Amino acid sequence: MYHIHHTEGIILGSKNYGEAGKYYAIFTRDLGMVFASAQGVRKMSSKLRFILQDFSYIKLDLVRGKDLWRLTSASKTNKLDDLSKNKISFEIFSNIARLLKRLLQGEYPNKDLFNDLLEGLFFLEKSKTKEEAENIEIVIVLRVLNNLGYIGKNEKLNNVIKSPFEENIIFEANKNRLRILSEINKAIHETHL
Repeated sequence: MYHIHHTEGIILGSKNYGEAGKYYAIFTRDLGMVFASAQGVRKMSSKLRFILQDFSYIKLDLVRGKDLWRLTSASKTNKLDDLSKNKISFEIFSNIARLLKRLLQGEYPNKDLFNDLLEGLFFLEKSKTKEEAENIEIVIVLRVLNNLGYIGKNEKLNNVIKSPFEENIIFEANKNRLRILSEINKAIHETHL
């Protein structure tokens, strides 16, 4: 008997396999980064076809297979649906997804990272200008790197790293943009990825 894992996740990307299957990279709340397959999902008759879209935030059921997870069911959360409708926000989301796929190796739950990412993406979805979206992006990336242990103690950026996502955090990020970008670039360089 297989154990079914119920969780939420953000699909960071996918690729086709076989006649109608797909492999998914999914950052989940409870399991961390998982790679899962879904058979027959590209068929016109598939119920999951429109739910399992790249960059969607979904509820999902997973079963552990021999080599990888299998997606048994999924449903929409009806959150982050507008993120892909704005070209700038969508581009930023794609960049963050690529970064996460590079940095998240193996299955290791990181609920703080998941919650920080979700808060940031909700904020990004509501952004009104390109400048605001770019400031939200650097805050999200800084927090991702911090949650993964790549950012050391930095008193000057502590507010940006630790405060809840609110308007003042975007103002703070704009004010400290060069310092934040310097920390991000240093951290990414140190990852050797």
